[in-house]
Parts: sequence; structure tokens; C-alpha cells
Amino acid sequence: MRYLLYVSIFLSGTACSSAYKALQRTEADPLCIHKFRPAFTTALYATQVDVIGKHLSGILIIKTMPDSSVRIVFSNEAGFKFFDFGFEHNDFKVYYIFDQMDKKAVIKTLRKDFELVLMQHLDANKTYTAKKAETVYHVFPDGKDIYYYITNNACDSLIRMERGSKRKKVVEAFIKPGADNIPDSIGIKHHNFNFDIQLKRLQKDAEG
Repeated sequence: MRYLLYVSIFLSGTACSSAYKALQRTEADPLCIHKFRPAFTTALYATQVDVIGKHLSGILIIKTMPDSSVRIVFSNEAGFKFFDFGFEHNDFKVYYIFDQMDKKAVIKTLRKDFELVLMQHLDANKTYTAKKAETVYHVFPDGKDIYYYITNNACDSLIRMERGSKRKKVVEAFIKPGADNIPDSIGIKHHNFNFDIQLKRLQKDAEG
């Protein structure tokens, strides 16, 4: 686990430039993306994490609490907990994180990854839409970050999610929707360093 001490060194790498150069502003409704926001109750995911040539695996739980906040807990197969995070609108809380992962850059990266998937920024100001080929980018700026949710022209299919700047793509995420509006699988891939997360939902009868 010592390699987790050095993850933050790689977090400031440069992503591919000019990823959004071809985008053209359009008048599509940026709020249509709200229907794709996952409605987590309690979901368990078999989780694979590959980071800088190392591998972690375990169970990740996403649960909506009575106060509407969302808790995300990741543990290995033996029950050893890596982290326990809480999300509520623009608030984020670290309930627990394993000592060797307790680095500002690591926490910040994980927080932004899950905010992207949870669609925490859909109420951002100055939202707009842009078009590229047969896709529409629903754009939600948040400080130096921009969250992109890419749909088809009719906004009836969410193709992928991205976080970056006006020029550079930092991370992209893919969701395979489930029948109950809880994703069956989630994939997160970074472009500025080697860091991938794969989540596959376990059987519903395993969820409590």
C-alpha cells in the first residue's frame, strides 16, 4: 500500500489539449440532463481500482441517508476500510480515510470523481450547451473545473460524463443504467495519469 503515498505526485499531470476546441454553442436545454441523475438508495458494487500500476479490489457501497446526503464507503474483501465519504449538495465530508490515502490531492481527486458520477453540479450557474457532431455537451462550470454531460441530440441517451477545463479533458466516466435508475456499472478513467475505477453492481438481494 506504500504506493498510495505517492499518488498525489501524478495528479498534476497535463491532459490532452484542445479537447473541446470544436464545440459550438447551441440553444439546447441544459436542464434535460437532470433525468439521468442516479437515484441511489443502497447499492453494492464489486470494485476494481488500478492506479499507477497497482491494483485494489473490494466492495463499494453507495447509500442515500435519511437526511438525503449520500455516503460512499470502499472496503476490501476482508472488510478493511479504505475510505468513507459523505456528499450533500456542495458539502463534502471525510468520515474516514486510510492513513496511506490521507493525502489532499488523493481526496480531492476522489471527491471530484464521485461528484461527476453523482451529478452534484447540475445547479451550477452559467450553464450552457454546445454541439459537436451528433452529440450535445451540457456544460456546468464550477470554479476552475467544468463538468460536461454528453448526450445525443434528442437528450434521451447519456453517452458519457467528463470533467476538465475549456481546453483539456481530465477524466471521463461511463454509466450503464439500471432499470431502477441505479447504475448497473460505472467506469471512471483519468487522462492525466494512470488511474481507473470500475464498478459492477452486485445482486440486489445482497443489498440491505
